[in-house]
Amino acid sequence: MTNTSATPEMAITALADPTRRAIMNALREGPLAVSALANDLPVTRPAVSQHLRVLSDAGLLTVTPHGTRRLYSIAPDGIAAIRSYLDSLWTDALDAFAVHATALAGDDDDTQSDP
Repeated sequence: MTNTSATPEMAITALADPTRRAIMNALREGPLAVSALANDLPVTRPAVSQHLRVLSDAGLLTVTPHGTRRLYSIAPDGIAAIRSYLDSLWTDALDAFAVHATALAGDDDDTQSDP
């Protein structure tokens, strides 16, 4: 289950915390339970659970019940939303650069045509 009301801004905010980034890096290997994640982090298991909640609320994780445990994994849709958002920023930056470069080139043409 993932949070469908999450926004890219929520995801970026969630990833601002180094512990949450460490959790995401650990989950790159595949789904893990809270206990497995807590073993490799310098925070308590309840703290890991809180971080998982923030990441889940931001749409970055899926949670799958597996017996008495819950397995956490990276939500591809959440990552795709961040990537799309960042791609749009990059596209806007490139467009602004192109407009500026064109304007500069136009200024150079005007200067060179004056006798």
